[in-house]
Amino acid sequence: MGREREEISPQAVAEQLALCERLRARLTAEGRQPLALVDTYGCQQNEADSEHLRGFLKQMGFAFTQDEFEADVIVVNTCAVREHAEQRVLGNVGALTHTKAKKPGQIVAVCGCMVQQPHMADKIRKSYRMVDLVFGPHELWRFPELLERAMEGRGRVFAADPFDGAVAEGLPVSRDGGVRAWLSVMYGCNNFCSYCVVPYVRGRERSRRPEDVLAEARRLLADGAKDITLLGQNVNSYGRDLGLNMDFSGLLRELNALPGDFRLRFMTSHPKDATERLFETMASCEKCAHHLHLPVQAGSDRVLRAMNRGYDAAGYLEKVELLRKYIPDIVLTTDIIVGFPGETEEEFEDTLRLVEKVRYDAMFTFIYSKREGTPAAKMPDPVSREEKQRRFDRLLETSNRISAEKHAAYVGQTLRVLVDGPGSGDYPLAARTDGGRLVHLRGSEENIGRFVKARITSGNTWALFGEVTDG
Repeated sequence: MGREREEISPQAVAEQLALCERLRARLTAEGRQPLALVDTYGCQQNEADSEHLRGFLKQMGFAFTQDEFEADVIVVNTCAVREHAEQRVLGNVGALTHTKAKKPGQIVAVCGCMVQQPHMADKIRKSYRMVDLVFGPHELWRFPELLERAMEGRGRVFAADPFDGAVAEGLPVSRDGGVRAWLSVMYGCNNFCSYCVVPYVRGRERSRRPEDVLAEARRLLADGAKDITLLGQNVNSYGRDLGLNMDFSGLLRELNALPGDFRLRFMTSHPKDATERLFETMASCEKCAHHLHLPVQAGSDRVLRAMNRGYDAAGYLEKVELLRKYIPDIVLTTDIIVGFPGETEEEFEDTLRLVEKVRYDAMFTFIYSKREGTPAAKMPDPVSREEKQRRFDRLLETSNRISAEKHAAYVGQTLRVLVDGPGSGDYPLAARTDGGRLVHLRGSEENIGRFVKARITSGNTWALFGEVTDG
């Protein structure tokens, strides 16, 4: 994009880590264990960011709690993709008035994508006086510095100025120790879909250097991870800003070559950048899961143009056909927006027809949510909310029917699954197939954290059911 790549220096990161140690000494001087709560909303990238926040807090000497009345520090990591998520965050943040009344020294921080929007940061400044610290995604690397300022009572701290973003390596991480892990390979987005606020709050695309990605993958595997999801707003753009002979397919091959028995999956792939080279790589890399999340968003060419998606329905379908030639058993999932401004009934029918052709294994469906500052927010939107809901319900019915039919086809099969945690009731284990399908399993809890064979006995719209077997 003609912009010089920016990286946070190792020295600057080291200064933040040194500050963590000074804060640890201060916070633990009284012999009391300080407690923190990190509340996360939104996408997997936010989950990964919260792992860094917990990493910093752990180095400062904090232990963690889920009780907001116990916490000395509460960090709310927010999402800006839809209005509903923002309203939910604001409601929960407002409720913290009660915790601060009982614990006046408590620090409340709100961070993430929502507050990177100037109007939302301003709203918190004016209407949510219980919030002590506000910072956007670009400032996460200096969280210790910002928290110290808030703790020292230098006034409320706001750090969410517009910024295209940088890459910071060497940040601490605190994960839950499970077998599933997130691994960010890049940040930001250059696509500017007309409905989406992400490029404005996450900045331009920045790829991590391959050696840093590989080093983190090795650490994850050493810690017991067996299912690693590579994260990026558009992973197919990986490497374009590095000036190296390394694209996302090349990175997948490097990761696939690491020793160990594990799975690789990734999200999200923009359809305009999903290539035959990617499909061939997925097919040839034995550790790459046969699952692709390929958001179509709409089936109408006019709507796709208005969305600034960069492809048409026919081109999308051609890519799906090519993908299935390389990987016949691919599990394909997608995102679809209903009620984009100006969408007609016939254009909605185009989406239904595309869904019937592709027959997705699962769909994430949303009613269009107006985002301030995006081009779509200024488009005429004459269709009523009630009509959009009717269309949404029709799409959901179609999605659920196809998913149930797909799951019924698994019955009688024996699959290799990863048991990633406990279940409940008659099915004490929860597992995932190579394609990411949830499986409720009967079997010994000794299998948690292992790849096992599972015989599928039934299925419904949302999950499969089965039992661990030696066969």
